[in-house]
Amino acid sequence: MSETYEFVVVANRLPVDEVVGADGGRSWARSPGGLVSALQPIVRGHGGAWVGWTGQPGDAPEPFDTDGMHLHPVGLSEDDVDRYYEGQSNGTIWPLFHDAVEQPTHRRPWRQAYESVNRRFAEAAAQLTAVDGTVWVHDYQLMLVPAMLRELRPDLRIGFFLHIPFPPVELFMQLPRRAELLRGLLGADLVGFQRPLAAQNFLQLTGRLLGLDPQEQHVEYDGRTVTARAFPISIDVAEVEKLAADPDVQAEARRMRHELGGDRRLLLGVDRLDYTKGIEQRLEAYGELLADGTVSNDDVVLVQVATPSRMRVQEYQELRARVEHQVGRINGEFGAVGQAPVHYLFQSMNRAELVALYLAADVMVITPLRDGMNLVAKEYVAARYDDQGALVLSEFAGAAAELTTAFQVNPHDVEDIKRALMDALNADAGEQAERMRPMRDQVRDHDIDRWAQDFLTALGKS
Repeated sequence: MSETYEFVVVANRLPVDEVVGADGGRSWARSPGGLVSALQPIVRGHGGAWVGWTGQPGDAPEPFDTDGMHLHPVGLSEDDVDRYYEGQSNGTIWPLFHDAVEQPTHRRPWRQAYESVNRRFAEAAAQLTAVDGTVWVHDYQLMLVPAMLRELRPDLRIGFFLHIPFPPVELFMQLPRRAELLRGLLGADLVGFQRPLAAQNFLQLTGRLLGLDPQEQHVEYDGRTVTARAFPISIDVAEVEKLAADPDVQAEARRMRHELGGDRRLLLGVDRLDYTKGIEQRLEAYGELLADGTVSNDDVVLVQVATPSRMRVQEYQELRARVEHQVGRINGEFGAVGQAPVHYLFQSMNRAELVALYLAADVMVITPLRDGMNLVAKEYVAARYDDQGALVLSEFAGAAAELTTAFQVNPHDVEDIKRALMDALNADAGEQAERMRPMRDQVRDHDIDRWAQDFLTALGKS
């Protein structure tokens, strides 16, 4: 019998990326991001395992050990990537769970692939987990896994955490096979969400769809008590603060400010290029401020970093074209030789580069139409050791419930975005510090380690 593990994480992606060296040799490097930072020491501390996809289509490599963890790759074919990942996960569930900002697409082959791949993940976890062990399943790509795993291994303690919003009843009811998806989540002992309202939506659905009787944070199902609660995710504060204190990062921040226009005040947006992020509305508001003379290209510059995302999907290709058209129009209409009002970067940036940008920015502009949390907002706050800078934050980001002294805005209202931008630009050093300090305290007190420990304690695995 193969080796088993007391604690197993199941996520769409493994915590490592394959790196090809100059000599063609292949190796594995830790993936960036807070989730890996939070879970890696827990998995390692329990001598645990991680089930996930490598990110590349094709046969899965053999399981391997790295950095104190056992990694078990799950293979996805090109067809799986098209139907399970880009189709059902990101063409159906993602838009629907983000308030149908973009119209979801419903296709039977996508649902069939989603079920098939979820079963593959569940079977891998069932084989890897020791008797009476604990499995923590993550996110919208794997919502059928808890029930499938429960069927295979009723002895296990199973947790599930959804990193994106959970929709209201009326939207969820649009999903074909909706009851099946709900039963998938009910296979867990603990279902975690970013916000309390998401947990309430889930529990309400168990009554509406399945005739159950939820009480407060619990519902009885299949002879078990399932708990649904909010566990707002956070960031690795110590890592961000360490980078912000690095003299090289600080020097890079000064260089960026100088190159972007010297004395001009810097507005900054950092987003995945996704239709939920409100980038188009942000550009529209900034363009109108330039057009009506409220701000000038001589005084203000907007830096928009758009990280490439799902670029094989048509909606994302069309979004990129629209955003780049907006940037070109604004720069063409309001720019000058050698001085553009918008600097647009369609690329990924490493952690040090991002923190340098956070330090350089006078105003961070985060205006998603809908977002489960938005960790960039928390990173910006954590980086501002000087208690300066201003945060313009959508009230529809999960982070808005914690970062209450930000300049909060309705991202669907261009006039409201314009007002918030001007309020943030006009805030003096005293007001900036008065707003920033409580946000920094909140982020420090509720970092990624506390999030993971809170969830695992509630699950009974501390």
